Amino acid sequence: MKNKLKMQGFTLIEVMIVVAVIAILAAVAYPSYQQSIAKTRRSAAQGCLVEMAQFMERFYTTNMRYDQTAAATPVAVALPSPACRADMTSFYTFSFPSGQPTQSTYTLQAVPQGAQSTVDAKCGTLTLTQAGTKGKTGTASVGECWQ
Repeated sequence: MKNKLKMQGFTLIEVMIVVAVIAILAAVAYPSYQQSIAKTRRSAAQGCLVEMAQFMERFYTTNMRYDQTAAATPVAVALPSPACRADMTSFYTFSFPSGQPTQSTYTLQAVPQGAQSTVDAKCGTLTLTQAGTKGKTGTASVGECWQ
């Protein structure tokens, strides 16, 4: 009587099917993951813009103007704060779009750069004014970009 060896394991076809299923799931999930990351970075940039706007309002309260101190020293805004700068410099550049604020107005902007500029092109550059007006340069609505 011959003993038959019982083969255990997976066939090559079974392994290839599992790999194909995993590849399809990854292809569907990865773009969604990238959009979630972009949305998170956009929210962090919005937080930095609001923080900078609060600095500008405190500056105005002290000096009764946005552009310079009573001694005619231009506003030296640390844009953004050290915490924001450490987290966001690879993804956004923060500045005044026109160079400096005026005596009674300012606009702050967060310009996406690097990977953020391609993944989040629908919102583009985010802006915030002294009146609290929120803006964007992309094709999406302001409400979609400023959630």
